[in-house]
Amino acid sequence: MSVRLVVRTFSELCITVGALIVLFVVYFLFWTGVKAADAAEGEIDTLRSQWAREPAAPAPPPASASAKPSAPSPSPYRDGKPFATMHIPRFGSGWEWPVLENTEVRTLQKGLGHYSGTARPGDTGNFAVAGHRRTYGDPFKDFPKLRPGDAVVVNDGTTWFTYRIAKQPHRTVPTDTAVVDAVPRGSGFEGAGRYLTLTTCEPEWGSSHRLIAWAHLDATRPVSEGKPPELAG
Repeated sequence: MSVRLVVRTFSELCITVGALIVLFVVYFLFWTGVKAADAAEGEIDTLRSQWAREPAAPAPPPASASAKPSAPSPSPYRDGKPFATMHIPRFGSGWEWPVLENTEVRTLQKGLGHYSGTARPGDTGNFAVAGHRRTYGDPFKDFPKLRPGDAVVVNDGTTWFTYRIAKQPHRTVPTDTAVVDAVPRGSGFEGAGRYLTLTTCEPEWGSSHRLIAWAHLDATRPVSEGKPPELAG
């Protein structure tokens, strides 16, 4: 085999490999985003249809000392299914993603994932949610921009829950599971309360660490009264 043939064969191989790499990058960065956006929109449409079929009930009156025992606990969330939407005005007025039950890979390809076993929105404890920082729609791309006082608004079809970020995102390792405890370690919170934890990968294009943002429940508003002020306009 001549040197010229070897060089030509090697060059053609490099071009082929380069083309495959470009196609993979396009798929990884662009096509997964298109798929995630379509999937997320579908999940939100599913929720809205469900809420339209089952109108939100008015909030029950405050319990009194002589009141009968409260109603049974609500049914558990269904794995991989949406149960709420989340809005973070800091990320843009149109930023809206569905929140689905569990944090499995295929779940996070359709939206944000609720850490199973953590609190429901508005309940005492820690409502913990994970999301991709890059790929699959980049929902938490701007995560480092979160600042104390920023609103995170969750809608479960009956109530708008407005949480407030307590401090700038905290960097930790994936094994630090205490960040989603009922009273998250490192958050500065003390005692039982109604908290929110958001988690995503760190660095931006890696996953060796995690970025964590903590928030506390600041206000609630029945959906029948319209959107909260943070989402007005």
